[in-house]
Amino acid sequence: MTPQKIKPFLWYDHSAEQAAEFYCSLFKDSRIRHVTRYPEGGMAPAGSVMTVEFTLAGIEIVALNGGPMYKLTDAFSLSVDCGDQAEVDFLWGKLLADGGSPSMCGWLKDRWGLSWQIVPCILLSLLTSPDPQVAQRVTAAMLQMVKLDIATLERAAAGG
Repeated sequence: MTPQKIKPFLWYDHSAEQAAEFYCSLFKDSRIRHVTRYPEGGMAPAGSVMTVEFTLAGIEIVALNGGPMYKLTDAFSLSVDCGDQAEVDFLWGKLLADGGSPSMCGWLKDRWGLSWQIVPCILLSLLTSPDPQVAQRVTAAMLQMVKLDIATLERAAAGG
């Protein structure tokens, strides 16, 4: 297998390993691949986790325990295409647990501050409908939501 050329690189204060383990527990085809520890004289205590390389739903990601000087920001998010409402509900609940915060239009931050978009797959087809009125109604409905609700989006598409 050819290594992934471009990888998201996430900065955590000190909880990269816990975050990676949690994320891997949520998605199929996910696992911790390698943990690197700080050596003597490093930026953190010797033996503490420096980086965690993990695969999340087939995507290679690196997480760093780099200290408190940088924080995750909403300018970067992981977007998850969900096949049905049950998957939206499951991920929404898990990612908000223990200190996460919801935003709007399917966005949330998990307890570590990583921004996620939890999006039903059907949303894109509704938003790109050849009928501009459908797209307009779906957009208006979506803009009123925090967690996205497929039934409500479909009703909006149908004009109801």
